[in-house]
Amino acid sequence: MRRLAAAALPVLVAIVDGLVVNGLASGHELWVALIAAAALLVRWRAPEVALVAGLPGLYLGHIAFAPLIALYCLAVRRRRVLFSGMGAVLVTLAQFLPYPIADLSALPLDQETLLVALDACVLGTGAVVLGRSARLRRERLREVTESRQRENRLLTERVLATERARLAREMHDVVAHKVSLISLQAGALQVGEPHDVDVRQSAGAIRELSVQTITELQHMVGVLRAAGGSPCELAPQPRLTDIPALAHATGLDVTLDLPGVPAPEGVPEAVERAAYRTVQEALTNVRKHAPGADAHVRVHVDARTLRVEVRNTPPEPTAPPLELPGGGHGLVGLRERAHLLGGTFRAHTPAGGGFVIEADFPL
Repeated sequence: MRRLAAAALPVLVAIVDGLVVNGLASGHELWVALIAAAALLVRWRAPEVALVAGLPGLYLGHIAFAPLIALYCLAVRRRRVLFSGMGAVLVTLAQFLPYPIADLSALPLDQETLLVALDACVLGTGAVVLGRSARLRRERLREVTESRQRENRLLTERVLATERARLAREMHDVVAHKVSLISLQAGALQVGEPHDVDVRQSAGAIRELSVQTITELQHMVGVLRAAGGSPCELAPQPRLTDIPALAHATGLDVTLDLPGVPAPEGVPEAVERAAYRTVQEALTNVRKHAPGADAHVRVHVDARTLRVEVRNTPPEPTAPPLELPGGGHGLVGLRERAHLLGGTFRAHTPAGGGFVIEADFPL
């Protein structure tokens, strides 16, 4: 409503100007004044048209508002001074030259004629000066706004970089320290039980997993410390060929069905990594929530989709529960990972019990 009023108000003022100056009984003078007023509707999109339509009204109908408003809009909209300068010259001539033009030779060269010429120059030049000032003010305001936005963006990036660095320090100081202690304890257990094969194998698996965890943690800390700089490579990243080793390291009774492994050419590395992380999280949940259960992992790759399915049986009633902490974000993260790659994710409990996780990743 406000924009409509702002667009219509100059038109109404120009119409009133034409009626007051020319009166209702006048002929073509009133019509050219009304045409000049109507042309102000396009003053922002086509100020040249509005100015050309307003010049006859200034010359014949003796109106001033319509051509001056059009000239002001021309100075605001057009960057080059040449356009607004030519408009000012035309407005000055239309205001100064007599009607009909043949009476020009009869103009006396006296003080009154000079004042009329100066008045015409002030009208044209004043509209241009006001328009150029408004344009410069808008450009300055836009520059200030962009500068503030840039400063806010830099401040946000600085805060994020500081937070990422703090998070990297916490991960390195707390998680890496504790995982290193786990690795040392597993190594001591492996050396201290030379005759117990099961203990040595379990301790070796714990130590190997600890080393892998520390390696991946170091890469993640490097990414966090990069803080938006040059991209840091996350290698070595797991692939589909690493799923058998993952299943063996969990200590679960896992049945593997991997007809599409190794993946054929054309499978993106991000899809392979997402499939591996899906299997990893699913087997971790089996260990947490279904102790003693069996798991079945199936990975199938066709021409368009890589499908991952992890199914486990109900937990053994006699198996002792594992008191492991759960963050509640594992399945949410898997769903987000699948959606980011344009795939789908589904987790549900089948009729016979247990749990099923299904993820499809388009190729």
